[in-house]
This record gives sequence, C-alpha cells and structure tokens, in this order.
Amino acid sequence: MGTIDNLPPLREVIRTHDLQARKSMGQNFLLDLNLTAKIARQVGDLGACDVLEIGPGPGGLTRGLLAEGARRVLAIEKDARCLPALTEISDAWPGKLQVIEGDALQTDPLAHLTPPIRVASNLPYNVGTELLVRWLTPPEWPPFWQSLTLMFQREVAERIVAQPGSKTYGRLAILAQWRAEARIVMQLPPEAFTPPPKVSSSVVHLNALPAPRYEADAAVLSRVVAAAFNQRRKMLRAALKGIAPDIEDRLLDAGLKPTDRAEQVPLEGFCALARAVAAK
Repeated sequence: MGTIDNLPPLREVIRTHDLQARKSMGQNFLLDLNLTAKIARQVGDLGACDVLEIGPGPGGLTRGLLAEGARRVLAIEKDARCLPALTEISDAWPGKLQVIEGDALQTDPLAHLTPPIRVASNLPYNVGTELLVRWLTPPEWPPFWQSLTLMFQREVAERIVAQPGSKTYGRLAILAQWRAEARIVMQLPPEAFTPPPKVSSSVVHLNALPAPRYEADAAVLSRVVAAAFNQRRKMLRAALKGIAPDIEDRLLDAGLKPTDRAEQVPLEGFCALARAVAAK
C-alpha cells in the first residue's frame, strides 16, 4: 500500500522534509503504511475516542489512526523538523488532528483531550518505559486512558507480560498486570524501521481494569516489589529485611515462604504481602 489517504507515501515525505531519524531522540521511523494501519487497528474502535499519540515523527501511525476513524488525535512531537509533515496531515483531516510541539515528559495533554481516551504510540525508545510507568501509576484509578497500544523494544514488551518463574518477570510485569490486561499483539523485525534498530520490536496492548486485581496500597506494594526485585537472587527474608524487622512473620501471614525468591511470587502474593506489611 503506497498510501491510505490522499497524502504522499512516507518515504516521499521523509525526502521532502529531510527527516533523517536522530538517534539522540530515540527515533526509528516506521514507514510502511500497511504496518501503521495494522497497529492502528489494534487500538480498537476509535470512532468515539480521542487518541493521544507521543512522538508521531513523520506521521505514519497518525495517518493510520485517522483512517481508522479516530474522533480526534492529539500528537505531541518534540522534533520541530516533523511539524511541517504533521501540518500536511492536519490539513488533510480538518479538525481531526492537533499537534503540540513539546516534550511528552513535561507536557500535560489532558486539557486538550475529551474522554474516552486511548493512547497509541510508536514510543521513542529513550522515554517509553518512563511514560508507561507514569500512565500505570496515576494518583487515582481508573486512569484517564481506556487503553494503551504501545511499541517497545521486544525485551521491554516481554517484561510487561512476563509470568512468575521467568527471568523477565519483575517490577514492570507486576505494575502492568495489577491494574491492566496486557498482551503482545504484534511483532516487528528491525528491517521494518528506518534506520533499522539493533533489536526487534513488539506492540503491547493494555486495557485498564476498573479496579486493581487484588487489594493493596499502591505505595506499599511498590516499596515491597522494589525491595524484592532489587535483590532478586536472595531469599525473600533477606531481600525484604529492610521492610520490617519481623518480615518473616509477615511473609507467613501473606502465605509466602520466607525462602522463596521474588521471581517465584505471583502478583496475588505480592499484594497479600503488601496488605500484611500495611496491617502492622
């Protein structure tokens, strides 16, 4: 597919605006509009939703989201070189696309969005995990977003969906799975991108749950999980000794073995431990 609208193919857009991807910005452009359209379809029904996109670059995914019927797209782009290309998309879809020049880590998009809101992004590698953690740890739950459809390095994607007992299971898996349904929905090889990164990529789709799966105080759970996985090779009674002087009793109260290691403990077990720690 050369185009999904009346706009030029992305390789032509890149040449016209001299948009060479910059490593310093974590940029790897996805120029195949078949693939960007496929990612947009993973987001779900967009007709009644505003969509937040971070780092649209030349606008491949942006065009896919609009073609899939997004009510409105808000794109936050740090690289001023990309703004003329995004303006062309805005002109082709009157009233459907708003572009904000700025750093996504320092920009509050909520004043520009109307619920329901979905997030869809080919995230720059250098800020992807930090943005995900922010979206998963708002002051109140449910969050502002219904779903997140995000591109990550495959290693990060596997950490998000990891299960107990695996080497990739850790803080990110617990953070994501406590409050959301998370699954990998697409795999992309390095050669799909310009320039090709050194790693493969995956698209992860997360649906926000109306409430966390298990009761736990978010701050206590975060502290317990961080301590456990910071010393994941140690038994829980050793890794968590700084949490409470009677940590063995609290582990037993939570139904956990003090001799287990962090990667053996399921999400439910960590939540039970957070409750046991908070209760005393």
